[in-house]
Amino acid sequence: MAATVAEESAPGAFVPAPFRVADRRRDTADTWTLALDPMRLGFAVAPGQFVMVYAFGVGEVPISVSGPPDQPGEPVVLTVRDVGAVTHAICGSEPGAMLGLRGPLGNSWPVEAAEGEDVVVVAGGIGLAPLRPVVLHALAQRQRLGAVSVLYGARTPGDLLYTDELAAWGDELAVEVTVDAADTSWTGRVGVVPKLLEQAEFRPEAVTAFVCGPEIMIHFTVEALRERGVPDERIFLSLERDMRCGIGLCGHCQLGPTLICRDGPVYSQAQVGHLMEVREL
Repeated sequence: MAATVAEESAPGAFVPAPFRVADRRRDTADTWTLALDPMRLGFAVAPGQFVMVYAFGVGEVPISVSGPPDQPGEPVVLTVRDVGAVTHAICGSEPGAMLGLRGPLGNSWPVEAAEGEDVVVVAGGIGLAPLRPVVLHALAQRQRLGAVSVLYGARTPGDLLYTDELAAWGDELAVEVTVDAADTSWTGRVGVVPKLLEQAEFRPEAVTAFVCGPEIMIHFTVEALRERGVPDERIFLSLERDMRCGIGLCGHCQLGPTLICRDGPVYSQAQVGHLMEVREL
């Protein structure tokens, strides 16, 4: 049976669908948040999934979706750090410009499994972007969760994302923010983000931990969670090793027996802890 026009227009894993930049906001010196409107059909995104974003004539890169989950037809929100030719083109896309999206791809954070439990979100740098949907879910489902802590760290105050939202989240959640190096305007905590876990309030036997950031930060966060008695099965990580195709064909993101774009990017520490000793090339 022939495909309908709607089916042919729907975004998928293989062919980019057109999205128009509806809004663009500068978060830090090198990071921008874009809202993209679908030109045909939108899609629902689960927390933690990513899309392949194509800058026409330049190339494509994987970007985690940082907007609210499960809102088909609504703008897709992406927070992008300008670190190369493709991301430079994406960050420079003015409202009205067109980008291509493939996806959504990958698996998701197990937010539903955390119902009735405590939640701790630990993010480093731009790692807060893939975790923002988890925080938004926690706010929307606040009555179904126990204690919720958001622990966030960046290199400097100027590198912090979503500063206005962090303050607002603190009205309902336990939010702690730290920086590695402070300037004269900073009056908050100074130190690495895993140290925040020493004072965070949660039940080790009934907590789900969501972690994203640089791999060295993930390593020490896992150690800190273990010291608090959290089992590896309750620690979930989002890995961001070199993904190219997004569909498990090119092999660039292979980590032992797993392909991160196909089987991840979310894993439990129990699944990949023994593989994380393999350094990223």
